Amino acid sequence: MKRKDLIYQYVKKNTENLSQEEINFGGGLTTIEISEDLDIIRNNVSKELNILVREEKIVKLEGRPVRYLDASCLKWKPLSKKVNSYKENTLLNKKESPTRETSEKKLKRDLFDYMIGSNGSLRSQMEQAKAAIFYPPKGLNSLIIGPTGSGKTFFANAMYQYSQAKDVIDQEKTMIIFNCADYSQNPQLLMSHLFGHAKGAYTGATEAKDGLLIKAHDNMLFLDEIHRLPPEGQEMLFYFMDTGTFQRMGETEERVSANVRIICATTEDPDSALLKTFVRRIPVSIQLPAFNDRPAKERVQLLRMLLSIEAKRINKRIVVDENVVKALLGSVTYGNIGQLKSNIQLACAKGFLNSMDNQDEVCITMEELTPELQDGLINLAKQRNELNEVSQYLEPRLTLYPDDSVYILEEDTYELPFNLYEIIGDKAALLKSEGVDAESIENFITTDINLHLKSFYKTNKLDFDNEQNLKDIVDQEVITLTKEIWKMAEEHLEYRFKQNFLYAMSLHLSSFIKRSREGVVLTKTNKELENLILNYQAEYEVALMIKEHIQAKYQIAVPEVECWYLTMLLVSLKEQNLIGHVGIIVAAHGKSTATSMVQVVTKLLDVKNVVAVDMPLEMNPNRAYSLISDAVQKVNEGKGVLLLVDMGSLTTFGPKLMRETEIPVKTIDMVTTPVVLEAARKTSLMDNQLEEIYDSLKSFRGYSNFLNYQPVSPADEINGEMQRRKAIVTICSTGEGTAIKIKERVQDLLSSFIDEDVEVFSISLVNMEKQVAEIAEDYHILATAGVSKPTLAVPHLTLEELFQSTGTERIKQVMLESQSDESNFVRSIDTKELCEEYLGTYFTFLNPHKLIDVLWEYCTIIETQVNETFSNSLRIGLIMHVAGVLERVLLNDVLSAEEDTAEKDSVYYEAVIKANQSIKTKLNLTIPESEIFYILNIFDTQAQE
Repeated sequence: MKRKDLIYQYVKKNTENLSQEEINFGGGLTTIEISEDLDIIRNNVSKELNILVREEKIVKLEGRPVRYLDASCLKWKPLSKKVNSYKENTLLNKKESPTRETSEKKLKRDLFDYMIGSNGSLRSQMEQAKAAIFYPPKGLNSLIIGPTGSGKTFFANAMYQYSQAKDVIDQEKTMIIFNCADYSQNPQLLMSHLFGHAKGAYTGATEAKDGLLIKAHDNMLFLDEIHRLPPEGQEMLFYFMDTGTFQRMGETEERVSANVRIICATTEDPDSALLKTFVRRIPVSIQLPAFNDRPAKERVQLLRMLLSIEAKRINKRIVVDENVVKALLGSVTYGNIGQLKSNIQLACAKGFLNSMDNQDEVCITMEELTPELQDGLINLAKQRNELNEVSQYLEPRLTLYPDDSVYILEEDTYELPFNLYEIIGDKAALLKSEGVDAESIENFITTDINLHLKSFYKTNKLDFDNEQNLKDIVDQEVITLTKEIWKMAEEHLEYRFKQNFLYAMSLHLSSFIKRSREGVVLTKTNKELENLILNYQAEYEVALMIKEHIQAKYQIAVPEVECWYLTMLLVSLKEQNLIGHVGIIVAAHGKSTATSMVQVVTKLLDVKNVVAVDMPLEMNPNRAYSLISDAVQKVNEGKGVLLLVDMGSLTTFGPKLMRETEIPVKTIDMVTTPVVLEAARKTSLMDNQLEEIYDSLKSFRGYSNFLNYQPVSPADEINGEMQRRKAIVTICSTGEGTAIKIKERVQDLLSSFIDEDVEVFSISLVNMEKQVAEIAEDYHILATAGVSKPTLAVPHLTLEELFQSTGTERIKQVMLESQSDESNFVRSIDTKELCEEYLGTYFTFLNPHKLIDVLWEYCTIIETQVNETFSNSLRIGLIMHVAGVLERVLLNDVLSAEEDTAEKDSVYYEAVIKANQSIKTKLNLTIPESEIFYILNIFDTQAQE
């Protein structure tokens, strides 16, 4: 065979089946690879390759290094023609074309085909995975081992999709995924999720429940962080692997069988983190390499893939300098692919900010990288062999297009749940319209980028040090100065600032110092700002001290106007800290009465400001007071604490707590789960003050008042308020610029879901309170929005809340709050359905579908006995209260009355006794005399109203 034919056959064999995705990510052969594999001198290989290109048998891909492909793999997509994006194809090219054949071929491909390293560092791992899937009769269980961010979840998804592609698993199913770390602090709950539980297995288990093993029958179960499964759980799991059967928690006789393929994953050494008996039951262990242990070619391909994802998200091409690629590769020190992805997102976000005027392209140079990422170039340069190897696969400028084919895992731990580029674009446009200079915009947005990424990775257990994030933006010297100022400000203002002080102040100082060194210092005074400073003399004095610190350290002049800005920054940071939540403490007699109520509420609303204090009957009141005092100090966020108690001595603790802790405390007695729920809802959805929430809860009688949307006393005042036109007030420093943008945003959000006319006003920060008061004379103000919150007791929306994707939901909350006093929708919907809905929402251990008929009949019996027709609100309130009684009876945590017996002379007493008998007959539950006392109170309260 001639040399040319030998080279052609080699190229054809190794490239003719490459997909477009593989070509985009560096697929193809280089002259060096062909020369080494065929043992032919490089110059001769190059000569023959050029001849084959001229003969159109192979294709030459420009770049560095040059790559060669068999021409047949590109017959439907010649490189000389731009490929339209999928959006363009959808809109402009709906007719059938030759690409249909390619698309059908693509559908038959599995995720392994897209995986970088399938013919390299992951080849043996893929063979292991495929063998585990096909091993008769039902495959082998597998354990994927690898460091954080190495791609374990991606690999598990590849195994699952391969199983579906080969018809091993039904293609209509989805993989069952469970992360053992989510419940690592509660082993019992973890095992209940996995194996299910029998009725009565533990407190609150009122009915049997299937676990994930049953749900994964004839499917695949992926158990991430398996080392967090407790030893007893591992024993139960390996018994299931051996026999195919298991017992639910609390079950002593019945065994359940299931056919489940199990994939486990861990970052730990299995020999030390898992039981040896468990590890022996998993015959296939798949070890994934760390990022820096993979070949240079694969690392470059991974970086290209991640950049392609960002190009698709931005919808612009991304052009990256060669040194930036080297720096990004060298920046990976501990987090593997996950860390590389976060670094790329930061670099792209800053590049996007600096390229906003360019509609087509985002350029990323070394200047866009933070100092920490720039150090990655030095890290790589220190390893000469690594640098030389990586350089073979790089070009002077790497270009990625938004229509490049790329596979994105739908549920990726490292994938941002929001479009960071939309946030940057909106905020930059807003600041630009306000007249902010480009450098300040960059500083503001850069901080925002870091905060968004920090928030996301903290949620996903990838928390990075706060100060480390800040080093990406400002010098360490400025951070040190800011810490000194922070301490000084707290001492003189006698106030504890939060962590945001370090961010905001250091960013401001860094910008000022940089401007001063460049000779660009703001000296223009503002009369309105000067007058505003008169109200904040304490903060102004601290600003003068900061001025002295700066002048002493940097030998630069600090103008008076800068002291004014520092004053307003201190005021702003102090006011931000005051915008916390009102704390809530639930204290009740019984071993777990308070805890049960709080568990229900925190599960429904996901709130963090509610704490439970249980008081067993044998507990000394002094001990109970001590526990509640500790809880008050723990839950206080600067806005006071709401103490929700059931009865007895607990109702007297409030005044003493205020004297000793100096924290405002308001007490509400006769607590129930709905009361706790309503309190938590108000503190989480609105910027209410303690007094406002307390006043609203004093008139809250279960759901009898909450759902009675009739105007309450004084009726004339409420009616007058509701008849006035509604308004929302937007606020910025001047009343123009930002406030106009906010106004437009609010109007857009309102128009998306409401037909009602709501006037939107734009006002200035100067004389803000006076302007708000004037508007309030003629309008019913629903909310305020913008840079500062007036003292008016209505919800306030920040800029971030408005301009993120959750803005619509936040506006809806405000409108629903306003409608709750004027709507009478209880009459417009079926009351019985409403009750069933609330039972399902607010009670954990009751079946609303089965219980609603029983409770409905309960009300009817009482109505018949006393010859009355209950209002909708009274019926709903009674049903919700009795449901709470039944739940307490089930949990053996019933309330005790201050009086031993209910008032038997009440006209409702005999009717309630008869209705209780109905409960006894149908549910085999006995309502005690102490609970009857509170049921009668509902009717007494209704009579008084």
